[in-house]
Amino acid sequence: MYEAGFHGFWLHDLLTADGIQCIVTPPNKVTQAKDDRVKTDRRDARRLAKNLETGDYVRCHIPDRKRREDRQMSRLLNQIQKEIVRTKNRIRRMLEYHGLDRGLKAGVWYDRDYHELSGKKWLKGLSLSLRKVLEVLLAVLDFLCAQKKEILQELKRMSEEEQYRRLVTLKKSCPGVGWLSATRFTLEWGGLERFSTGKRFASYTGLTASEYSTGETIRRGRVTGQGNPYVRSWLIECAWRAIKRDPVLLEKFTSVYRNSGSKKKAIVAVARKLAVRMRALEVNNDPYLVAVVE
Repeated sequence: MYEAGFHGFWLHDLLTADGIQCIVTPPNKVTQAKDDRVKTDRRDARRLAKNLETGDYVRCHIPDRKRREDRQMSRLLNQIQKEIVRTKNRIRRMLEYHGLDRGLKAGVWYDRDYHELSGKKWLKGLSLSLRKVLEVLLAVLDFLCAQKKEILQELKRMSEEEQYRRLVTLKKSCPGVGWLSATRFTLEWGGLERFSTGKRFASYTGLTASEYSTGETIRRGRVTGQGNPYVRSWLIECAWRAIKRDPVLLEKFTSVYRNSGSKKKAIVAVARKLAVRMRALEVNNDPYLVAVVE
């Protein structure tokens, strides 16, 4: 047994290929004494050995090698998008620092029309040094946008592969879920039949409320936040679009918002419901049907 971490699952693959049974456990699920304040590799190994002997452990779901490699493309898209935002901010701050941002169209850094900065007339008014700096930054921005386009094309191709086509099609039938979100969910989750109930899957996504109750006192707090945070953000984005297309999800949003007074809590509830429905689609192998509120 070893803890999942930055090394991934390649060690599990090697041990399994050699005929050795291997268990990968989440680090946050390893049980230990509350008063234990000493951490060493020897203590960690002994604790894992005891947990393995007593059966007190949680087993990680290990995706197959192909899906692990394919989902890296989806995660690369996040990294490229972050670099695009950083590069745009560098250009914007550089222009503001030198007082060259006057007269630029409002919101130019938040849409795709950044190429107006590369016009020859605008560049001729800059000094040689600033012109070179701006040209380099724009070249970097162009390169990142081109790479993002290629990644999207590769993800589109993946969505049509035999291994993912059925799962992507079922998720894409959900309101508010496009081909890109459906592909990324499939790459991150895999098959959802391994979850025996919708509640278990909702807990897996990290969208269930945390709880610290004792006796007659019941305390519920924020969502647990376990799992991939990017997946939760995709679910929230899909939920905002879904409530405009599905009356039942809109009713869920309205009900929670009316009782809690918080739109954030309401959209989280919708995202959780949407995720549970996506699992049901896979289990039943039926496309999504938009219902009507009676």
